[in-house]
Amino acid sequence: MRNYFSGSNLSCNFTIHQYKYQMTAQITFYENKLAFEMDPSDLFEALNNGEKILALDARKAFAFESEHIPAAINIPHREMNEETTRLLNRDFIYVVYCDGIGCNASTKGALNMSKLGFKVKELIGGIEWWKLDGYATEGTESSAGQELSCAC
Repeated sequence: MRNYFSGSNLSCNFTIHQYKYQMTAQITFYENKLAFEMDPSDLFEALNNGEKILALDARKAFAFESEHIPAAINIPHREMNEETTRLLNRDFIYVVYCDGIGCNASTKGALNMSKLGFKVKELIGGIEWWKLDGYATEGTESSAGQELSCAC
């Protein structure tokens, strides 16, 4: 049987073992990735469904005031500590975001929140991809788009 991983002919048992290892590794990788990331459409759906989830903007206050995801809270990643997070509900999942893929404030914020004992996911693409997916923002430079609706 041909081993498609290396391009050489190997025994059937080795090929099946390699295949099973590869499949297990792939499944584990993608399950882990999904456990810690969320895309804008999943966040939008979770917020609309009233799930125990909050968007957390990890950018500086002036960026948040300019534009942010509706109902988001703002704690800049450099200011995340026991004091600034003391009133946050630990039953919620905090989806941390920043400007987009060229900014790592969301990664730093997610790490900080994790170290503080919170359940965290990182928003893929940040507010940039939120807007690209057609969702509205709030703030002094808000953009129109599909808005969150209250289900209560």
